[in-house]
Amino acid sequence: MNPALKLLLIVLIAFEISLIPNLTINLALIIVCLGYLIWKQGRQLKTVGTFSLIALLPALGIFFSQVYYGTNGLYMGSVLFTRLYAYVYLGLSFSLTTPMLRLAQALEQNAHVPSKFVYGVLAAINLVPRFQQELKVIRASGNMRGQVLHPWGPTIYFKALVVALGWSNHLARAMESQGFVEDQPRTFANPIRITKRDWLVLLGALVLVQLVLFLAPA
Repeated sequence: MNPALKLLLIVLIAFEISLIPNLTINLALIIVCLGYLIWKQGRQLKTVGTFSLIALLPALGIFFSQVYYGTNGLYMGSVLFTRLYAYVYLGLSFSLTTPMLRLAQALEQNAHVPSKFVYGVLAAINLVPRFQQELKVIRASGNMRGQVLHPWGPTIYFKALVVALGWSNHLARAMESQGFVEDQPRTFANPIRITKRDWLVLLGALVLVQLVLFLAPA
């Protein structure tokens, strides 16, 4: 599916379930998303399990706060508990199955997001491993001078930020040297098109969600 339409679908579904308290649609989304993840990313079930455990504590907190202090506590607690997991699995269904480069290309070509914003975000994501390596270098340099830089202290991040500002200048010059000019027509080496199948999947998924909300008990 086209990444831009997939993102739109996830956002629309997440927005709709945030407005309508319906236990059935939450459970249906959880089951569908888990099935999709097993089908598409069976090797990354460990990541799914990790995020499920991370979400468990806040989900339990929401559930028990509703049970003890909310109106219609047990039902609303169950709705909010499953809604949180629906959000988690919707996000994982998107992030684990969508390459960031293809998403950036789709946002630029299909959603007409400004090129500067798209390439800026893409550059920031690709620089994360280098940024982590730079943090190690800064800590090692500090240790050589007898200065211990703790991960929870602001000093190490300030130093890394200064280095990153230098990278941004180098990146801007590199893009200009490759002919990048903002707000000018561009051709694409890898054109991303929206097909009829993409629209059918988007509309079909939204119709199914509406049917579940209409037919299933709240």
